[in-house]
This record gives sequence, structure tokens and C-alpha cells, in this order.
Amino acid sequence: MTLEDIPMWISLTGNFGFPIAITVYLFVRFEKKIDKLETVIMQLSEVIKAIKK
Repeated sequence: MTLEDIPMWISLTGNFGFPIAITVYLFVRFEKKIDKLETVIMQLSEVIKAIKK
């Protein structure tokens, strides 16, 4: 890598680093909500099974 390559790397980081960081943040944040949603769906299915009996 030479000094001429540094602006290219800065440009690539600027263009792709921010969207990647936002994506990772959203995945981590929504993972907790998806886990809670899965738990509630499982509880709901148990209630429905109990009602059908």
C-alpha cells in the first residue's frame, strides 16, 4: 500500500463504513425485540392449544 492508496481507502470507508455500522446497530437492537416476539408467539400457541381442548 502506498500513499496514493490512502484516499481510496478513506473514500471506501466513508461510503461503506457508515451503512455497515447502521446495519449492525439495527440487527443488535431488533434482535432483542424478535426474541421477545418469539416468546409471546410460543405462549399464544400454548393458550390456543388449551382453548381447543
